[in-house]
Amino acid sequence: MKITIDENLFQLMPDLKLGIIHYNKITVSESPQMLKGRLQLFQEQLFFELDTKPLTDFQGIKEWRETWKAFGADPNRYRPSAEALFRRIKKQNYLRTVHTAVDLNTFFSLQYEIPAGIYDLGKIVGDIHLTVGGEEDGYDGLNGRFNSLDRILQLKDEYSPFGSPYVDSVRTAVTEETTDALHVLFLRPSMDKEEALQLTTACGNMFTSISGGESTCYVLNEESPSVLLNGSKPFNL
Repeated sequence: MKITIDENLFQLMPDLKLGIIHYNKITVSESPQMLKGRLQLFQEQLFFELDTKPLTDFQGIKEWRETWKAFGADPNRYRPSAEALFRRIKKQNYLRTVHTAVDLNTFFSLQYEIPAGIYDLGKIVGDIHLTVGGEEDGYDGLNGRFNSLDRILQLKDEYSPFGSPYVDSVRTAVTEETTDALHVLFLRPSMDKEEALQLTTACGNMFTSISGGESTCYVLNEESPSVLLNGSKPFNL
């Protein structure tokens, strides 16, 4: 399986970067109390911080709003997922735990102020491309409705779009049956490659410390816009 960023994206956002983590032989289950407590505490601390600090003062939120605009989307209408999480917490509408994969994905998104998505590799068809969606692009999302991806970054396999920094699809959702997964971190463009790889590796290490298995980490950018995942076994049409 090959993952590629469409080269045209770099014309609008030269510093665009993705953190890619390939997980093998993981166990997805109910989150341990340590993770549940840490996620709850982080949300409570963030709630008090948001009481005095505007959302746009958070560097990650600010950068992803700018990225949204660079590709032609309106961040006031379709919010990057990290900002949507922050807005929920600001209303004290705390996120409930689901399982280790979703809870860790949420934690990383909040901690680093970036959109992030995790996908079941067994449900992905062929190679993956990061592109900008058109009027015809969209899917049934984890938010319970159909989501248009017009002018929004999308992850697309050979079947259809399945993920984005907006909301992810039902089709490739991770469940407690998932053993191989793909974690995509929509990194801050301002990060240099070394910092981006350190962050991606830290996330992979924390994930496998809780869910077991192995992780392999990569950073895609203008200099290295694609990667071939070794040992991945995608579903074929």
